[in-house]
Amino acid sequence: MFFVLGLAGHFATGSPDWLHVFGHTCYEMLVRTWWSLGLGIVAVAVIGRVPSELVAALLGRSGSFNGLLRAVGAGVALDLCNHGILMVGMGLYKRGASLGQTVAFLIASPWNSLSLTLILASLIGWGWMGLFIVLSMVVALITGWITERLVAAGQLPTNPNAVMLPAGYRKGPALRGVLRSLKPSVENYSRLAMEGLGGSRMVLRWILFGFVLTGLLRAFVPESFFQHAFGPTLAGMFLTLVATTLLEVCSEGSSPIAADLLTRAHAPGNAFVFLMAGAATDYTALLSLRATTLSWKASLALPLISTPQVLLIGWLINHYSH
Repeated sequence: MFFVLGLAGHFATGSPDWLHVFGHTCYEMLVRTWWSLGLGIVAVAVIGRVPSELVAALLGRSGSFNGLLRAVGAGVALDLCNHGILMVGMGLYKRGASLGQTVAFLIASPWNSLSLTLILASLIGWGWMGLFIVLSMVVALITGWITERLVAAGQLPTNPNAVMLPAGYRKGPALRGVLRSLKPSVENYSRLAMEGLGGSRMVLRWILFGFVLTGLLRAFVPESFFQHAFGPTLAGMFLTLVATTLLEVCSEGSSPIAADLLTRAHAPGNAFVFLMAGAATDYTALLSLRATTLSWKASLALPLISTPQVLLIGWLINHYSH
């Protein structure tokens, strides 16, 4: 409801300044993300047609390093923004991906897609971009590995959707079955659309909530505060962490902001924190994980395990780059 009011405020004339900013933010974020949200819905629908056994075979054995590598690789390879990735990640969990694979996938994904990597490289250079990608994959792997160990120790819940592969399982026949289920027809594609929307409804609700909260922050918090407080100091880094936690910045918008932190604030570590902590502390991701796993412990594991790593790496980058 508030999101619809925001869109109305964007198109209304003579509205107060705060309402115009709020409405413009809601509209801008919808325009930036509609394609990724749409692709995410399609991906959720397709994943829903994939047997759990095939997901387990493609992602590898849960709890294994190979399985985490495959999850991180899938996250880096998918060309979706963080909101689309979030829907895919929840879909993978429902089809049997382990909690460790899910969080590794989410952390590796939001800004590592091909298109955004090229954008980031053009803004900060290939050297910094390559370093950020390698370090983000390290954080994703370590976070996934620690999560898997906590699940094995009984400190975090196991995925009730997990499956055991039968002996002699072959991926080929299952893949052909999925392709047959996607055969072109108006009736089939209509059913796929309904399945995708149904499977994405929960995540979409929290994404729109994030849009609304970001609009309110931009409407009532002075922009100058965010522009001048993020130097290469511990205080600046923690302010960066707070800002990226509170601001629901889509991955298309995160690259230019990170570039500004590196080139104008001369704080490359803060740029890394902004890119990574946005994925690790994103409240839409936490709320979606809570709704999907039915566990606050599982959802809070994402920021509690990954954020200290991100801050340490950000501090080291700032320290050794000056």
